[in-house]
Amino acid sequence: MAEQTLVIIKPDAVQRQLIGRIFSRFEDKGLKLVAAKFMQISEALARKHYAVHTGKPFFEGVVRYLSSSPALVVVLEADGVIEMSRKLMGKTFGNEAEPGTIRGDFGASRGFNLVHGSDSPESAAYEIGLYFCPDELVQYDLGNKDWLYGQND
Repeated sequence: MAEQTLVIIKPDAVQRQLIGRIFSRFEDKGLKLVAAKFMQISEALARKHYAVHTGKPFFEGVVRYLSSSPALVVVLEADGVIEMSRKLMGKTFGNEAEPGTIRGDFGASRGFNLVHGSDSPESAAYEIGLYFCPDELVQYDLGNKDWLYGQND
């Protein structure tokens, strides 16, 4: 199975009606969608999501932010999906992100950053497990996978 990652299109992106424009970046890259939920993330779930940051000065703020409004939570799959999706997102905050990235094109905030993406296979497994049961991950082949992921050998 190819690598998987969790991506969250966060409350600020939802409120700014950017879901389609942001998600199309991942689709345009050829990353395969295997699960999706539009949901209100509870404060308890946000605390679990950001548990590695417990006790840090920004912890309470990010918990409030993630649970403040609905979000689109998805699992994407491809070889190297974590690195590719993080490059698509850009640096953490829009005021520092390069043009051409999601955060660089749509973000200016130093506090809200539009999207989340897992930073390692270990965090992806943990985060996917927070939001999805294994039977919610749909396995299928993309019809154009050879053209997307093929090699010219």
